[in-house]
Amino acid sequence: MSAEGGTKAIVAALAANLGIAVSKFVAFAFTGSSSMLAEGIHSVADSGNQGLLLLGKKRSERARTPQHPFGYGRERFFYAFIVALVLFTVGSMFALYEGIHKVQHPEPVKSAGWAFGVLIIAIVLESFSFRTAIVESNRLRGELSWVQFIRRSKAPELPVVLLEDLGALVGLVLALVGVSLAVATGDGVWDGIGTISIGLLLGVIAVVLAVETKSLLLGEGADPEMERRIVESLESVEQVDHVIHIRTEYVGPEELLVAAKIAVNHDDTAADVAKGIDAAEARVRELFPVARLIYLEPALDEPKRDTEAVKSL
Repeated sequence: MSAEGGTKAIVAALAANLGIAVSKFVAFAFTGSSSMLAEGIHSVADSGNQGLLLLGKKRSERARTPQHPFGYGRERFFYAFIVALVLFTVGSMFALYEGIHKVQHPEPVKSAGWAFGVLIIAIVLESFSFRTAIVESNRLRGELSWVQFIRRSKAPELPVVLLEDLGALVGLVLALVGVSLAVATGDGVWDGIGTISIGLLLGVIAVVLAVETKSLLLGEGADPEMERRIVESLESVEQVDHVIHIRTEYVGPEELLVAAKIAVNHDDTAADVAKGIDAAEARVRELFPVARLIYLEPALDEPKRDTEAVKSL
């Protein structure tokens, strides 16, 4: 569901941004507005970003190799991080540069009707893309708030598209305000101020995306509640006395690695232990299908080291 929804949201955003980018550059040619130029560059950057997300999804589907035994699922995290860098360097830095230049050397906005028409059309198209991202995200979000969804989601595509579309909509409003004030007052400085505001907005979004995707790249584990339930399902098997310690890590958006050391009874035979391990793995996968890689190490009864800490989180 997350892969399907993410692809649909990316394609919708890509189609909208390509059309919007062309219209913004046409408006810039007629008006000379720096806000329109910044928004045009922003749309080009967004289109490239959506292409990177699609590339990352495609490359992550490659089969495991001896060099990459856990597959290429993290390619999606890597390309999402590249998106954050592109948004910061191409979108934010260019807008700030152009805005500062416009404030220092203001020029009146020409053919304002072009700017207003394009901005209104762009807002409509971007709203459609944003709505698609919201609908697809709601299928996965559950009871999480939007902030929690963006912070906890392991599939990076939907949070990236959501933040990009939100930034694009707010940026269009800022551009509309800047152009309107420049036309109303005859002072091109307002156009530059609108452009600087767009640059700052894109910078904030890029930093948020970079921080979240960096965490995924470094390797995030299951959330405390999920880890607690995994421990409970392991300990529900007759042959497992208790979990001595457990480690989890997402090796891809839809693939969780579970490694645990489990205490078994002294009197159990090797066959009993093997049977218990198979049953424990089956119960975890039944509860959490995302736990595709499970490695259980049996040991004679040892004191619990961190299981209670996991349960208390």
